[in-house]
Amino acid sequence: MKVKSQKDFWSGLMFIVVGGAFAIGALNYNFGSSARPGPAYFPFGLGLLLVILGGMILFEALTIETDDGRPIGSFAWKPLTVILGSVVLFGFALPRLGMFISLPLLVLVSSYASDEHTWVGSLINAAVLTAMSWAVFVWGLKLTIPLWPTVFGG
Repeated sequence: MKVKSQKDFWSGLMFIVVGGAFAIGALNYNFGSSARPGPAYFPFGLGLLLVILGGMILFEALTIETDDGRPIGSFAWKPLTVILGSVVLFGFALPRLGMFISLPLLVLVSSYASDEHTWVGSLINAAVLTAMSWAVFVWGLKLTIPLWPTVFGG
């Protein structure tokens, strides 16, 4: 069997592995019922959907011919390290600085992973993401998330 698209082959395989891991991991939890889903319900369903999507992509990679085989290029280390570093920074900063400082910090630091980074776009993105996160998680779901640094009496 010949791989006709390397990118699709490896991305399909990744979806199958990640989706399978989530579905298998969800088996350790209670499923509940359709009316009252348990903690395993969503991860198992999402895992199965990822496995199905990965299978479709993998099938396409093995059956549909491409001009050059769509080879995988060099690994993008800079975006990977910038994104992972900004997520670690956010996890460290949230309990100390609050959501209104650490979420814009996450957006501004992670925006350096893109070659199309602009300050105006990043600031607008940070403002919209912070406002929507507050609306969904604090106001809508009533989660207890620190909003301001503890030095301000947060």
